[in-house]
Amino acid sequence: MFTGIIEEIGTVRDLDGRSFLKIQAEKILSDIHIGDSIAVNGVCLTVTDFSGNSFRADVMNETFERSSLGSLRRDSKVNLERAMSADGRFGGHIVSGHIDGTGIIKNIKNDGIAVWYKISASPEIMRYIAEKGSVAVDGISLTVAKVERENFSVSVIPHTSQQTILSLKRLGDAVNLENDIIAKYVEKFLTSGRESSTESVIDMNFLAERGFL
Repeated sequence: MFTGIIEEIGTVRDLDGRSFLKIQAEKILSDIHIGDSIAVNGVCLTVTDFSGNSFRADVMNETFERSSLGSLRRDSKVNLERAMSADGRFGGHIVSGHIDGTGIIKNIKNDGIAVWYKISASPEIMRYIAEKGSVAVDGISLTVAKVERENFSVSVIPHTSQQTILSLKRLGDAVNLENDIIAKYVEKFLTSGRESSTESVIDMNFLAERGFL
């Protein structure tokens, strides 16, 4: 489990587009272990080897094909976050590292100290995007500022730009997207029927009666 607060920017030092990534890092290596989970551009990967200045993670074809990791090259910059510790602050939102798909940057606009990014996404992703809700973009916990039918926009402060690879993104670039996991579970509970009439059913009436609507 992650929070979407990026710890550092790493650099891809070696890769095979069908089996592994080797990433140079510094901060996250301070207490790294074989088997640790590290989010790379929002994708949860498992550490299989490490040295004093880099770590290696095996990557399946499925992961390369369903995320933007397949577009990485040597010297590409990536967002890195270790799995959250039980005694740490929860600064972002619940991020699983299991992305829902990719989006495309359609517009980048300066607005005072902030930068607006408009991102297009599939209907399967847009159904969970809500204004003022949370979304993980390349593993970064961001607040949705505006929602349109096929796009959503986020406004990014200078600190986020400086501490992540968002500032390196250009029009047409792909980004990994993970919807708010709570929204997905709520929908699952509301749409899943109960086979037994003796079991309770969570529906809109159930929520309204208990003051949630």
